[in-house]
Amino acid sequence: MPPQIPSSSPPAASSRSTAASPDTSPLDPGSTADTASAMQDEGHSPSGQTTSKQATSTQATPTQATITRPTTSRPQGLQPPSIQAPNTQPAAPAAMTRLYVLAVILFVSYLTVAMALPVVPVFVVHDLGLSNALAGTAVGIAFLSTIVTRGYAGGVSDKRGAKLSMARGLVAYALGSAICLAAGLPGLPVSIAFALLVFGRLVIGLGESMTAVGVIAWGIGIVGPARSGKVLAMVGAALYGAFAIGAPIGLILSDHLGFSGLMLASAILPLLGLLAIWKITGVAGNPHAARPPMIEVIGRIWRQGAIVCLQGIGFAGLGAFFSLYFGARGWDNAGLGLTAFGVGFVLVRFLFGHLPDKLGGLPVAIGSLVVETLGQLVIWQAQSPGLALLGAFMTGLGCSMIFPAMGRDVVHRVPQHLRGTALGAFSAFQDLAYGLTGPVVGLMIDRAGYSVVFMLGTVAAALGLVLALSVQRRTDLSEA
Repeated sequence: MPPQIPSSSPPAASSRSTAASPDTSPLDPGSTADTASAMQDEGHSPSGQTTSKQATSTQATPTQATITRPTTSRPQGLQPPSIQAPNTQPAAPAAMTRLYVLAVILFVSYLTVAMALPVVPVFVVHDLGLSNALAGTAVGIAFLSTIVTRGYAGGVSDKRGAKLSMARGLVAYALGSAICLAAGLPGLPVSIAFALLVFGRLVIGLGESMTAVGVIAWGIGIVGPARSGKVLAMVGAALYGAFAIGAPIGLILSDHLGFSGLMLASAILPLLGLLAIWKITGVAGNPHAARPPMIEVIGRIWRQGAIVCLQGIGFAGLGAFFSLYFGARGWDNAGLGLTAFGVGFVLVRFLFGHLPDKLGGLPVAIGSLVVETLGQLVIWQAQSPGLALLGAFMTGLGCSMIFPAMGRDVVHRVPQHLRGTALGAFSAFQDLAYGLTGPVVGLMIDRAGYSVVFMLGTVAAALGLVLALSVQRRTDLSEA
């Protein structure tokens, strides 16, 4: 267990704002008072000015005196109309600087996952001589581990602070990579090597859960919930930017250093990230706020989660089997598949990362799912490596904004003290796609060939588009 990271206790104003009152529910998506006190916890007043946390907790300011709970009832539609309002107030420069620093740290640390992703199935099939189904299992088991630990990660983030969650995740990355390193040592029986690999991937999955939930909740705590779409876009750009350069680096390191050498490098990188975050100011948790059962949280966000799940199938198949797909066709430069995907993904995040906060989540998700469907279709029908790489690039363009678009809506559907829990549950839907796609598609490949991966991705993205259009229609009707 990593050392405990000190964090300041929540100020009294925050404690009062999150306590249940006769006219509130633990799942109330937040009154004006809730939002204001959350901003004050981070050193910001509702107008965007820096404030003293001590002053906030000991005396009422004129601004606080004007904050009252709205008397009108919360809209009963899928998402309140206020969610769609554009945000025009710039975040404080210091807050944005901290967010960018966290994104860079995440990028470097996440190379641990990105470098190994295209190498693990090759190691299982070629080095261990096992089936595509077991190769898919070795990839997908990390995501299944992430699913079952999202609730734990969200609880740590909400109760004890997002920084602690991220720190524990980085330690788990390093530990899991070290266990995978042992799987590549010469002379081990195949069964033991595969068991070590699976166990290491399980630990890496825990690291993924803790790190992702921690950094997202930390970022939203820094810049405020009104810019949650921007935070999710920045985090995604860091993750998939790591995929863009990590995949070819991983294949090169594996060729020159072997699988164990690659995993040694993967174990070192998150420890560097742990050192980098050590002196960055965290955000306080709230251990005393009322917390509803997880099923109630899921009941509010399952549609957004299902959309993310369906879009994730295309990326999961591409990440796990693109290199084997190229190899089966005798094409070179297999590592460029994730690079093409990552370039498209990061390009859209940087150019259009503001759109969910400006336009709303659903319109952005709908346009993105159209592009992803076309990208998967191009790979499925490709007759040349160039066309397959174009499809991977289009898939990256399409996948890029779906998670932050839907995640932004999730953040606005729950109060501040449940954001980590809600984001953990929401992310678990994407993890479900990543975890099940590998083993299920691996079985299908053994019978139908590698093209079936991208046929399934095309169908899943199209279903996600249908669901998003249905949710948009329900929202429009509820607001009419």
